[in-house]
Amino acid sequence: MASTAAREDLLMEEEEPRPPLTRALLHRSATNNTSQVAMVGSNPCPIESLDYEMIENDLFDQNWRSRGKADQVRYVVLKWTFCFAIGVITGIVGFVINLAVENVAGLKHTAVSALMESSSYWTAFWLFAGSNLALLMLASSITAFVSPAAGGSGIPEVKAYLNGVDAPNVFSLRTLAVKVIGNIAAVSSSLHVGKAGPMVHTGACIAAIFGQGGSRKYGLTCRWLRYFKNDRDRRDLVTIGAGAGVTAAFRAPVGGVLFALESLSSWWRSALIWRSFFTTAVVAVVLRLFIELCGSGKCGLFGKGGLIMYDVSTIFDDLMTYHLKDIPIVVLIGVIGAVLGSLYNLLMVKVLRVYNMINERGGAHKLLLAAAVSILTSCCLFGLPWFAPCRPCPTTGGGTPPSPPNGTCHSLNRFRRFHCPAGHYNDLASLFLNINDDAIRNLYSTGSNDVYHPGSMLAFFVASYALGVLSYGVVAPSGLFVPIILTGATYGRLVAMLLGGHSGLDHGLVAILGSASFLGGTLRMTVSVCVIILELTNNLLLLPLVMLVLLISKTVADSFNSSIYDLILQLKGLPHLDAHAEPYMRQLTVGDVVTGPLRGFNGVEKVGSIVHTLRTTGHHAFPVVDEPPFSPAPVLYGLVLRAHLLVLLKKHEFQLTQERCPKDYTAGRFEAEDFDKRGSGKHDTIADVLLSPEEMEMYVDLHPFTNTSPYTVVETMSLAKALVLFREVGLRHLLVVPKSCDRSPVVGILTRHDFMPEHILGLHPVLLGSRWKRLRWQKGAVAKYFRSLLQWLAS
Repeated sequence: MASTAAREDLLMEEEEPRPPLTRALLHRSATNNTSQVAMVGSNPCPIESLDYEMIENDLFDQNWRSRGKADQVRYVVLKWTFCFAIGVITGIVGFVINLAVENVAGLKHTAVSALMESSSYWTAFWLFAGSNLALLMLASSITAFVSPAAGGSGIPEVKAYLNGVDAPNVFSLRTLAVKVIGNIAAVSSSLHVGKAGPMVHTGACIAAIFGQGGSRKYGLTCRWLRYFKNDRDRRDLVTIGAGAGVTAAFRAPVGGVLFALESLSSWWRSALIWRSFFTTAVVAVVLRLFIELCGSGKCGLFGKGGLIMYDVSTIFDDLMTYHLKDIPIVVLIGVIGAVLGSLYNLLMVKVLRVYNMINERGGAHKLLLAAAVSILTSCCLFGLPWFAPCRPCPTTGGGTPPSPPNGTCHSLNRFRRFHCPAGHYNDLASLFLNINDDAIRNLYSTGSNDVYHPGSMLAFFVASYALGVLSYGVVAPSGLFVPIILTGATYGRLVAMLLGGHSGLDHGLVAILGSASFLGGTLRMTVSVCVIILELTNNLLLLPLVMLVLLISKTVADSFNSSIYDLILQLKGLPHLDAHAEPYMRQLTVGDVVTGPLRGFNGVEKVGSIVHTLRTTGHHAFPVVDEPPFSPAPVLYGLVLRAHLLVLLKKHEFQLTQERCPKDYTAGRFEAEDFDKRGSGKHDTIADVLLSPEEMEMYVDLHPFTNTSPYTVVETMSLAKALVLFREVGLRHLLVVPKSCDRSPVVGILTRHDFMPEHILGLHPVLLGSRWKRLRWQKGAVAKYFRSLLQWLAS
């Protein structure tokens, strides 16, 4: 959403009391150029809304009455079968991505380490930088030229879809393939990105493909699958798939369900929790099965870890303790993490704006930007360890040096010698020249307080923070979750080092709290992040501290800006409807934002009139009004959809006279399957309809195909109240009817576009000063109170 034109220099902003608005104040702007195009992936695309409303008309009523108990059983069985299949396939895809990343990146790091041990430093650098560049060019090329919708993490697009926003190719098979291959290449290229966000999009793609109801193009359809050719069931499947994707990324089944509930879904019900939990459990079992198969070393460099990725409960249990005196330190970690997270979000948005300007210039500029970021990343990762001191290999719990004959350190942590002599390791290279999962595992390790030098931790934190901001906007599948966890863990360890003897907390424990605080400061999630961290670390002792850190970091960070996903939604222009209504909406009625002219049809309309209206407008629904002789006075009969009108025109079932058809007219001529909703992004157009001049003069009865019970609101209802109805029910169209009966039966139609601040404030610019005001710190307020503090101290 667009920001307000003027900002208040107040520390804590509140809505000022205003006099009631009059018609003079509500004078509309002459024009409103609000765009209905948004960035989907890395390309601008036209967007539309989904419709979760149940349609009630003669045709669909007959279809529901004809369904027996067997149809109901098949529908339920299919839903559970789809959930099981989504879980299995998502688990397999998640395992394949992890397997490929660990092998591709592992082979690269192994070759670089071998060259470094043989003192072939320049050869090692060129191999490292060249392989990184080649992998990222592969990811960026297929994203830019094959499926731009696969760019980025995909979480903003999934969140927008579950809010009711439809965009082309977001969940296509091509997007799924590019997402998987591109994410493997991008993460293996040492770019500071993760797998979690793309895995959420991948799981949603898999679920959406099941929800397409088959494919007529390839002959993959049957009567049973038509049950899912509607937006409601597809929404449920996408929600389930997104939760399964989180589970595949973190092996956190409960966290996956809560992530979909807290962060993604706009509508939720108890039945969906049960099916989501079943699906994430299937994903966890599939992952466990493949990990056990790889336990014998048949999967190359793939790790032998179990279901828990960063298990900190099996080593040094006595160090995972804390006391009441440590609470102030935990509070400090939460506050600092909130400030760092808010700054991270601010810098991310500014960088993404610059990247968007570059990417708009074409595919060549997208690749040049990706190449520049890759070269910068390689130079940073390979160059900074040269400034880190060499440290002797740490001892194991028994106190004996673990150095084997080749002079490398044992795997207490995955140490890298880099340029150091035998029996020594480079702590900064051990973090930079590893995949993110191994680096996080190193930082979370308990009993390793003396493993890292404070200077190395500071350098790694600054580099990780900066590279995380610079890497996300590259045109490639990339996630934010894992880089944020890594940066937060580094910040936590650095805080523990700076506190020194003032804290008895183990550095590995503080690293976990640092990750939690940074996640709360950037993503602004609490319950799901808390559960995911507990499932990642396999340690319930952390629960109180993690809860406290997340609550503090989210509360403080909300005083500065929104979550990173909300900011990206706004930057992309996706029309996401928030759960709250802004105060100026209470000063407007729905009649103040309805724009015209309104186009509608008679109950029995001429074919030529329908064709002309469809060709000259882009509206997706039209009111149907019965007039004499079909009713004594004009009366609203219902709402007919554009897609249904196109089906009627293609069927060529017209009549010569303007009269209503008998009740059994649709039997044998139309079936409910003819009006099923097509897959996401697929729509018929009026250009596909071919009619003769004689047919254009004929009539079609719209009554059997009109939704006779659309949601309506009176024109005097407040816009805030209408927004709650529109969002909670999941509507695409909301009819506005007049207060008095001596006017036309329909005033207008409200759509998602009419609730967007850009549209409302474009019509009524006088309301700019009364937008929603949160309790946020502003630059002017900070400077003002800082000057006041200095003056008070001076006096």
